[in-house]
Amino acid sequence: MDYFEKIEQKPEEELTWNIPEKKQGTVNIVGGNSQSFKSEIKVTEFLSTEYPIEILNVVLPDALKNKLPPLPNFKFLKSTDSGSFADEKEIAGIFNSGDFNLLLGDLSKNSITGKAILGACKKSEKPILVTRDAVDLLTEKINETSLMNENIIIFASMAQLQKLLRAVYYPKMLLLSQSLVQVSEVLHKFTLSYPVSIITLHNEQILIAKNGNVKAVPIVKSGYSPMMFFQGELASKILALNLFNPNNFIDATIAAIF
Repeated sequence: MDYFEKIEQKPEEELTWNIPEKKQGTVNIVGGNSQSFKSEIKVTEFLSTEYPIEILNVVLPDALKNKLPPLPNFKFLKSTDSGSFADEKEIAGIFNSGDFNLLLGDLSKNSITGKAILGACKKSEKPILVTRDAVDLLTEKINETSLMNENIIIFASMAQLQKLLRAVYYPKMLLLSQSLVQVSEVLHKFTLSYPVSIITLHNEQILIAKNGNVKAVPIVKSGYSPMMFFQGELASKILALNLFNPNNFIDATIAAIF
């Protein structure tokens, strides 16, 4: 199993040194609906405080436009009648306008939004970290070709990954009862079949998979509980380290966890 490694100790600080002294990069935090957008604001505030990112855009459906002050970093896109995103071209334009995107969720569960989000993700030329209920929405419409974009990073629970693998008729199953080694083998083969990157949690271990390589880091090393793991803050830390260290996904993600 040369593709699998457990990381117990904090790596050398080289990646931390790569965080620039001056602000740089553009990040889009995408999500929300007419009834919920607090997570997007909270994560944006966290990133602006902790990391030297030059431009942080909060991208929301325009159903919220009259509920929020006209701040320069707020962008509003066409919304459905239910108050979530509606237009694939607009979303794709946002994804390609920055250096990194965080699709944070809080999305209305409707077919129009799901189709628009999935279409934009498939076409994106810039990295997109997809997490929380955004993973569920994509899974409802997903197919094999949807996962051929190497810019997609899926930050998901094991239950969400189970549904995703079933949705694309992947021949290997993921089960909560499987051992860490068994789950790692499935992720190894899956990320050889599809160029997406995956971050998940199983048996108190954070699993990071890309191009067939799988690393495991104990969640205790991250400072987050399993309940906090999917709230968005850790995903935003992983985004920041990957923004400043492009083309080094696994090492940057491990550094962010520690």
